[in-house]
Amino acid sequence: MKFKIIPTLVYLCLLPTLIALGMWQLDRSEQKRAFLKEQEQALATETLHLSTAIEHNTEALRYRNVEATGRYDVAHQFLIDNQISDGKAGYFVLTPFILTWETKAVLVNRGWIPLNQDRSILPDLQINKAEAIITGRINNFPSVGIKLAGAEIPTEGWPSVVQVVDSDVLAKKLGYSLFQFQIELAKELPDGYKREWHTSTIMQPEQHTAYAIQWFALALTLTILFIWYSFKNNDAKSKK
Repeated sequence: MKFKIIPTLVYLCLLPTLIALGMWQLDRSEQKRAFLKEQEQALATETLHLSTAIEHNTEALRYRNVEATGRYDVAHQFLIDNQISDGKAGYFVLTPFILTWETKAVLVNRGWIPLNQDRSILPDLQINKAEAIITGRINNFPSVGIKLAGAEIPTEGWPSVVQVVDSDVLAKKLGYSLFQFQIELAKELPDGYKREWHTSTIMQPEQHTAYAIQWFALALTLTILFIWYSFKNNDAKSKK
């Protein structure tokens, strides 16, 4: 059997690519399974009491249940702009929580509130009791789809609106240091807004496996078509 050069080259280029994409998706599936297992272990561990002595590796602490004692800095709060909930635009409310006997604070995400029809009118962020013992879980700061230049710079005045959270920039505005992560306030605690904390927003392992099967199926289909085309081409030549 003779093979035409161009179809053969196309086949030899596409086949390894399709197989590689399938293997990559399988690898991603295993990575996600390991990541989800780490999340489950973090949620199952003993509640961490927040202090300046804890490690600062955010990824190692992510999703850990945490308790903190201190007071809210009610006068200095941040609104994280461009946050969507149920198709509506709004803010996440980040309130500094200064630890008792410490000179450091953690930003507490008290939940989502809708945007006012007039963007110039900012919400009135009340807290019933500034001194408190709070519980929640550690997580990275909220993210936005596209980060524009200067998005980490908060607006003047209070509450201060910011697009992207940079704890060092916000600490400079506050005048005291901050942890490099947020605490998502537990749903059962008062002084919060709409709280729908998600354990993970990543693609599930099963989805990666399904994509891998699709890539392998395409590789198989390509092989069948190449063999069929080659046989058909040789049959046509033999009849001449």
